[in-house]
Amino acid sequence: MVEWAGGPVRSVRKGLKAVGDRAGIPGVGAHIFRHTAAVHLAEGGVPMAEIAQFLGHSNTATTERVYARYSPSHLRGAADILDFTTKPGDRT
Repeated sequence: MVEWAGGPVRSVRKGLKAVGDRAGIPGVGAHIFRHTAAVHLAEGGVPMAEIAQFLGHSNTATTERVYARYSPSHLRGAADILDFTTKPGDRT
C-alpha cells in the first residue's frame, strides 16, 4: 500500500498527475518512470535482452524498437564504417 500524510493513496495515477501538474510537467505517469529506467539501462550498456526481461516484455522486439536508440552501441558498427579518419583494418 502507498501512503501519504499518514493515509492510504487511493490512486497512484491521479497522484502522479497532480504532482506533475503542480510541477508544471503535464502528462506525468508511471510509464515515465518505466521509460526513464529503460533508457538509463540502455545508456549504461545493459543488453536489450536483459532490459526486456526487467520490463517484463515477452520478447526483445518491443524493447529494441522503443529503447535501442538510447543504447550507445546501437548502430555503432554502421557509424564506424563511415568513420573515414581510421583505416579499415584498424576498426574494431
